[in-house]
Amino acid sequence: MIAATGLLAEARIAARSGGVRAVASGGSATRLAELIEGAIEGGARAIASFGIAGGLSEDLKPGTCVIGSEVVYAGAIYRADAAWTARLGRRVCAATLDRIAGVDEVLSHPTGKRALNAATGAAAVDMESHIVAALALRHKLPFAVVRVIADWVERRVPQAALVGMRSDGATDVGACLRSLALNPSQAPALAAIAVDTARAMLQLFRCVQLMGPGLGFFDRG
Repeated sequence: MIAATGLLAEARIAARSGGVRAVASGGSATRLAELIEGAIEGGARAIASFGIAGGLSEDLKPGTCVIGSEVVYAGAIYRADAAWTARLGRRVCAATLDRIAGVDEVLSHPTGKRALNAATGAAAVDMESHIVAALALRHKLPFAVVRVIADWVERRVPQAALVGMRSDGATDVGACLRSLALNPSQAPALAAIAVDTARAMLQLFRCVQLMGPGLGFFDRG
């Protein structure tokens, strides 16, 4: 099965689960769609949206795992595979089961996050789940969503964090440092988001250990 991620670090964690082919988009919807289509042509049987996410609910703090029951994007609602989602909920007992919103660009300000929550009822947001959901529907494949909050609703994401993703999903440290040099006042916010992202990545690793092969897909009955 396919694990669709934005970051290379997320892909490496997902690939620890047996039977998973992980792909990283680097934040490009077009690239992610191409990678997923290629994996489907290669015989993939299911798709998981996997990685960190932004929180839209006040209740979701960094490190909280969210299993997506459905994905909302541009007025459309995509329901995740019920059996697979239920399996994930049982395996990751501390996880929250809720709606995920898809966006095309990072929401960097609390105002935008609250507005999206009010408009969609979603608890979390990411840039990959809606692409996964649409392609799963097109190819009649089951999909699931596993996300861990790294950026909670009250946080304003600094520019230095936004410029740091390379097209392959790796971190462009040089770009981060250049942005920081131009505006040193970003340092406290950048340090805080780095800490919370590290916490979220550790939680993703724990989720993989709990889910079983194929991120829980192969024994979802």
